[in-house]
Amino acid sequence: MEPATSDEEQTKVMTLEAFADTIVPGNKRWPGDRAIAGVSSDGGSVAAGALELLNSDAGGLSQWLGGLAGMLNGHAQNYAKDNGISLDESVPAFVSLDYDDRVELVLQLTAWEHPERQGWVNLVMFSNMAWDTGAYMHTVDALAAGHPGLLTLGFAPPDADGLWRFPHYSYGRKLAEIHPNTTETGSPA
Repeated sequence: MEPATSDEEQTKVMTLEAFADTIVPGNKRWPGDRAIAGVSSDGGSVAAGALELLNSDAGGLSQWLGGLAGMLNGHAQNYAKDNGISLDESVPAFVSLDYDDRVELVLQLTAWEHPERQGWVNLVMFSNMAWDTGAYMHTVDALAAGHPGLLTLGFAPPDADGLWRFPHYSYGRKLAEIHPNTTETGSPA
């Protein structure tokens, strides 16, 4: 992710990073990193490209991210007030919450009865998707770059030519005959 260019953009980025880190926690990128809570020693959703995926055209959420970040900070302010928490005003409200409070707020926002539930569930899904698929980039490139989610999941690397071939059937038996018109690359003709 490129550095934020305005206070508004920086607030959006930090807030969305903190949200993604709440879903799949990672390690701090530098000692003073406020968006990443640092409750994991491995790379989490942010290191796996959550913001790149959220900002991609394919995701369909990019136009709503500023509004969602603003709403999330508003909810964080209300949560802090309701729970007697003093917020650090030098960072966005959601970023100021400690990890356990971030988790509790996200649980409230994604509860069945919450009227904004779908928007928050969408952010949760994209945060997970970034970590467990590296969806914003080609899988070969993600593995070569050391994508934390794919490596943690044990995703098999491709053959030297960048294609996946599986010499042993995953179910321990052949499930079907290969169609006679299948090309050498595995595509149907």
